[in-house]
Amino acid sequence: MLLGINPIKCRQSVAVKVGHVTVGGGAPVVVQSMTNTDTADVQSTVQQVAELAQAGSELVRMTVNNNEAAAAVPKIREQLDAMGIDVPLIGDFHYNGHKLLSDNPECAATLDKYRINPGNVGFGKKHDKQFAQIIEAALKHDKPVRIGVNWGSLDQALLAHLLDENAKLENPKELGEVTRQALITSALNSAEYAQSLGMGKEKIIIACKVSGVQDLVSLYQELGRSCDYALHLGLTEAGMGDKGIIATTAGLSLLLQEGIGDTIRASLTPEPGGKRTREVHTCQEILQALGLRAFTPSVTACPGCGRTTSTYFQELTNEIQGYVRDRMPEWKTTNPGAENMKLAVMGCIVNGPGESKHSDIGISLPGTGEAPIAPVFINGEKAHTLRGDNIAGEFKAIVEKYVEETYA
Repeated sequence: MLLGINPIKCRQSVAVKVGHVTVGGGAPVVVQSMTNTDTADVQSTVQQVAELAQAGSELVRMTVNNNEAAAAVPKIREQLDAMGIDVPLIGDFHYNGHKLLSDNPECAATLDKYRINPGNVGFGKKHDKQFAQIIEAALKHDKPVRIGVNWGSLDQALLAHLLDENAKLENPKELGEVTRQALITSALNSAEYAQSLGMGKEKIIIACKVSGVQDLVSLYQELGRSCDYALHLGLTEAGMGDKGIIATTAGLSLLLQEGIGDTIRASLTPEPGGKRTREVHTCQEILQALGLRAFTPSVTACPGCGRTTSTYFQELTNEIQGYVRDRMPEWKTTNPGAENMKLAVMGCIVNGPGESKHSDIGISLPGTGEAPIAPVFINGEKAHTLRGDNIAGEFKAIVEKYVEETYA
């Protein structure tokens, strides 16, 4: 249980198997991401899926928007398997998913899950028929589905109906509230329709995506009260850089603290030349900061002040953070549990020794005017004193030795 005033509540959802990964049912919250390559470009897509999986994405979604993309899916799977990458693949379908799955049975069989958007699966009389065709394909190939509603592509007929009903009320609700109601209604009605076609709850994941934090929180609080489907959680079109990361963290953290959310994604706009893996690391940091999961050793570091006019402690912090993240894929196999290790890289005597003693391993670097030595603390006890030009290398060696001895 987390320390704090409000411990996380338990929302028990139905477990869904996506390939070898369990979503919901009390399983750890699953991190997922999505490629932004042209899926028909097999090599580029394989490379990006591999990067995302190696960064820690436990599910990867790909756009399947035409026959070329659908034909590429089995080839992508084959190459990933040859590389030893078994991350489950999700097909993202809009408008023509019913036809693509029917015309490309190998794609339908290869994918581990289908994503359906009720708002654009078909319009008017075609809606139910085309939705049913996707569910029938999922049943035929024994695949789960995510019914993902998005306020940018909400079923306009449903929204219009709810707005008409709202206008008749003595005290009509605001547009935002009716829109949230439409999102939830669309998701739950679609899930019930899928069940009426023979799909069990253990094959259904629900999502209602919006781009406003308070809207997201209100929506999922209501969803959490209304159903026991596994829930995919994310702030859609979150934005770029700090804005996207902060908004995503705010929304997801509030809900995860209430026990709402079984799988999450940070829908970040990459900066020019930026890596797609940033959204994976963002999700991992959110879960780790909340104490829900551990992915890589945490590094505590001070912000710096007038006592730390040297930038060395900043450089060392950056180097150590990168080092433990790079080492974690190997440690995960050879030294399981190393992801729980806590490190501290501090810049002066004020809080340096104290923070270092609270960590598994901590180093207190000299501040301005302090003696040019750096004591290292292991499990609360002073164990080494480092000095000279190779402090970073010596500290890494200490970390390596600790991992070998502690997480053998």
